[in-house]
Amino acid sequence: MNYPQIELAQSIIEICKAKNIQHIIISPGSRNAPLTIGFASDPFFTCYSLADERCAAFFGMGIAQQTAFPIALVCTSGSALLNYYPAVAEAFYSQIPMVIISADRPTSKIDIGDGQTIRQRNVYENHIVYNANLTEEANKENDILINNAINTAIAQKGPVHINAPFEEPLYNTVEELTVAPTIINLETLPLQFKEFDQYIDSYREATKKLILVGVNTPDALSQEIIDWLANDPSVIIMTETTSNLHHPHCVEHIDRIITTFSEEDFLAFQPDLLITFGGMVISKRIKAFLRKYKPTQHWHIDTLRHYDTYNALNKAILDTPENFFQTIKENVEHYTTSNYYTWMQSIVIARLAKHEAYLKTIPFSDLSVFETLFAQLPKGTQLQISNSSAIRYAQLIKIDASNPVFCNRGTSGIDGSTSTAIGAAVATQKPTLLITGDIGFLYDSNGLWNNYIPKDFKILLLNNGGGGIFRILPGHKETPVFNTYFETSHHHTAEHLAKMYNFKYRTATNKEELEQQCQLFFEDNNGPAILEVFTPTEVNNTVLSNYFRNM
Repeated sequence: MNYPQIELAQSIIEICKAKNIQHIIISPGSRNAPLTIGFASDPFFTCYSLADERCAAFFGMGIAQQTAFPIALVCTSGSALLNYYPAVAEAFYSQIPMVIISADRPTSKIDIGDGQTIRQRNVYENHIVYNANLTEEANKENDILINNAINTAIAQKGPVHINAPFEEPLYNTVEELTVAPTIINLETLPLQFKEFDQYIDSYREATKKLILVGVNTPDALSQEIIDWLANDPSVIIMTETTSNLHHPHCVEHIDRIITTFSEEDFLAFQPDLLITFGGMVISKRIKAFLRKYKPTQHWHIDTLRHYDTYNALNKAILDTPENFFQTIKENVEHYTTSNYYTWMQSIVIARLAKHEAYLKTIPFSDLSVFETLFAQLPKGTQLQISNSSAIRYAQLIKIDASNPVFCNRGTSGIDGSTSTAIGAAVATQKPTLLITGDIGFLYDSNGLWNNYIPKDFKILLLNNGGGGIFRILPGHKETPVFNTYFETSHHHTAEHLAKMYNFKYRTATNKEELEQQCQLFFEDNNGPAILEVFTPTEVNNTVLSNYFRNM
């Protein structure tokens, strides 16, 4: 087996191996050659080669999203590591562990006018949980920094940066390791949350308890706890598709419910106690409501971070939701008398009837595509949904509980949705469908430049000729400025990209074609495929606006 001659590279690789970092995403370059040689020569590691660093970083993040364990990104010096930054920021806010290993020029070469030399130390400082700026020689101090970086990525669920300067020659190898790096084991301390008495009394006394769940992986709560919460008449559980939490009593379609609320409705809905857990919430309307009609108390449950999203946070609970609710359950003898859930349930039933009636009347549009798609979606399919319009439409239509839903909601950007979805598809055994819009798809088209795409990976591409999200935001005016600089109108399709990257390609332009193509699309798993659905630009925003007016 070949090892890099440079001992610092040996230390990095051996510590990654000791920490069980198995997935290594490498972008080609010269300065990172010692790392590339070492990782690729060791069968312990599964290595991937992706030339575009931005796509590589989101691809790696998709793997880490599914495994809940760090991957390593390896790049050369210079501008290469700057292209990781969008995924670094997303991983930081989505609490996804990643280890970025950037090769650097020796310190003496920085700021003297040499090629591919930028100031790489601490380059991600505002969106990183640990920086390890190494020196050129292998030594115990460097080993400690490498260990601390990887341990922090695991413990704090976030991206870390290891910057490693290498001097030429870069490609020389040896047959035996010449270092034995120090390994520091991660110490995990059990949560010591013991201040339950104050919470038990407040929980018992509150007659209007709103539990709002953000981004979560499936099975964040046991069925026992979900049932207990859902059957409490003083509790309303509001979820989004990305919450991956399901129960017949959960209120799943937030905007459908509250958009047409009157002042009287909002006052009736205003909670005594708001309990939140999980990541970012998609609905702007629920956030606006809670900021105006503040709860008497707001508790957020998380083992790491507690954002004051609604300017009302007064209890940061350092625990897992399962542990916290289990303890409350054990100490609350009976449910609180209340009509809070009953009041909400009557609204849910009424809104559902209006929703179903309205969908029967609409022309072919983005909204009707989601209705048709989710009706035919095979159970057990993992959904990766891009940001802006796609994830917001997905909140309005029922999705089967067997279909887990993921979206890059940390920064809510459109960059990297395709690459993330492909990485997630590589890491999971589930067939994966990416639902994306035309702008997000074109923006990340290099994500298809990837030799690791599973045969059952599929993309449903909604092409409405531009950034449809801007047509449903305040300020839309049909002018050349709007069409060019906001909506980014275009006439591109995915046909030639599909051909270039060996994707099967289908199209649909009306409901009948969509129903027919969906069936064929989902039945054929012999190669990755794109189903591009063309919807009328001018109709979509009218259909959606009228949808909310009709609720």
